[in-house]
Amino acid sequence: MAVKPHINLIFIGHVDHGKSTLVGRTLYDTGALSEQDYRKLKQEAEERGKGTFAFAYAMDQLKEERERGVTIDLAYRKFDLKKNTFTIIDAPGHKDFVKNMITGTSQADAAVLVIAAKEGIQPQTKEHAFLAQVMGLKQLIVALNKMDEVNYDQGRYNQLKTEIEKLLTGVGYKPEQFKIIPVSAWIGDNVVKKSAKLPWFNGQTLIEALDEITAPAPPTDKPLRLPIQDVYNIKGVGTVPVGRVETGILKPGETIIFMPSGKQGEVKSIEMHHEQLEQALPGDNIGFNVRGIAKADVARGDVAGHTKNIPTVAKEFIAQIVVLNHPTAIPVNYTPVFHMHTAQLSCVFSELQKSLDPKTGQAKEENPKFLKTGDAAIVKITPTRPVCVETFKEFPQLGRFAVRDMGQTVAAGIILSITKK
Repeated sequence: MAVKPHINLIFIGHVDHGKSTLVGRTLYDTGALSEQDYRKLKQEAEERGKGTFAFAYAMDQLKEERERGVTIDLAYRKFDLKKNTFTIIDAPGHKDFVKNMITGTSQADAAVLVIAAKEGIQPQTKEHAFLAQVMGLKQLIVALNKMDEVNYDQGRYNQLKTEIEKLLTGVGYKPEQFKIIPVSAWIGDNVVKKSAKLPWFNGQTLIEALDEITAPAPPTDKPLRLPIQDVYNIKGVGTVPVGRVETGILKPGETIIFMPSGKQGEVKSIEMHHEQLEQALPGDNIGFNVRGIAKADVARGDVAGHTKNIPTVAKEFIAQIVVLNHPTAIPVNYTPVFHMHTAQLSCVFSELQKSLDPKTGQAKEENPKFLKTGDAAIVKITPTRPVCVETFKEFPQLGRFAVRDMGQTVAAGIILSITKK
């Protein structure tokens, strides 16, 4: 049996536009959320006097598990279609959204942008659309949700369609990179099943559009990059780093190097879900036993690679960022915490080179004094200690980052070029 292409899908959009309900409905109608589980959620929602929240709870249960730090069985968030298989990355409000999208273990390959038909485009909708573009998501489906609240009105759909097309082409999407589909997640119109209430719409259902998304080719042809999440010292076995292969292939018997420390060792064995692997491929979360390495030699945030193509250690880098949410402004020498793959460290905004118009990407101002919420910019970043990163163009998985300060994500970006250490 052939393995279906796998796609990481993120649902984005303004708060209260029905993202969670759409996720729940999609899981339920594709059979990924069982009737029994749905009935339990429905009962719970009704007991809380929130009947319409039944589907939303399908993901919220996971949020609670997440907050308690319990590992989640991914089966919950996976669903299968004829052609593709999907893992849903849930994106709560935008504070977590960026963090999950960039530093979460999964990288999104495509997005569903949810817009409520009554409220239309909101500030957060614009931000999320721009962010999806900056973060390199080339495939976007717009779900015009809650069509039931506007009585399935074709006029409202056409009006919003024009506004959305203008917004998306404005932030840099080409018309062939997105589709706009009217749905009602709560009632189930046009999500999986065609709806008689939308006789004027002859396009696809949400599910049909999702099944046409093309999965990215697994980057097996690229050099090995394996960011480390944890390191264990297992009695009788030795040092076992744990992480997710982002690019390339790892096999037992190979010599690998951990950067930035430069420590080397031989891979004795590789294990995933308690099974020995002959090789580890991109997307595999593995533990691997390394001969010649002590636990103290490897730390979270290090990146393993082969000795013939060593992971890049940055002295500084140039990045394109978007400021999502900063209470005041970002000046030169601002030093917040950067989250890049599994690494977290303070970095300095050493130069603000130019601000960009987020709608066109054109330069707005050279060497601005500071950057504020909503600004996009090209900046020079100097890490406060050595860190492994790559350019977004060569290794997107290691070329994105989130900037956190004061308990929130203040900016996000991608790495354009690196000055090596």
